Amino acid sequence: MTLTALYLHGTMTLDQRTELSAAETDALLARHETGVLSLASGDRPYAIPISYGYDAEERRFYLRLVSTEDSEKASYLADAPQARLVVYEEAEPVYRSAVAVGHLREIPRDDLTIEHVEQYSAAKRPLFEIWGEDRPELDIRLYRFDPDDLNARRIEIDRESAAD
Repeated sequence: MTLTALYLHGTMTLDQRTELSAAETDALLARHETGVLSLASGDRPYAIPISYGYDAEERRFYLRLVSTEDSEKASYLADAPQARLVVYEEAEPVYRSAVAVGHLREIPRDDLTIEHVEQYSAAKRPLFEIWGEDRPELDIRLYRFDPDDLNARRIEIDRESAAD
């Protein structure tokens, strides 16, 4: 039975959820390099899988987002949008997830520092690349995501009890 099915059938109670500490949250985010980024424009949602670099000391994310000039993604990225980043892992019977909420801020290339490059290079999939020439078909922008809210949970499922 899936986690969703267990929850919907009432065999998983809310008291089986545990908030992760800041250190546990940082460890979860450092273990992974991908998540789902959600943006909204009015009442239209947009979600995409992304890779990220995470700075645990500053508790901030670095994203390299690639789109074309007239793409749907580009329209959602205009004007420092509010965003939600979800990172999760499943290692039965334990599920962990972290949710960060805040605004994406583009870092102009002229403001790019060595520290930024190091953080962007932490996004292992895809590898960070710097090209000597612009690629006109792609719009590559670098973003910093400082969450206003960052929470993480751990859920453990006792499958034997849930099956009864």
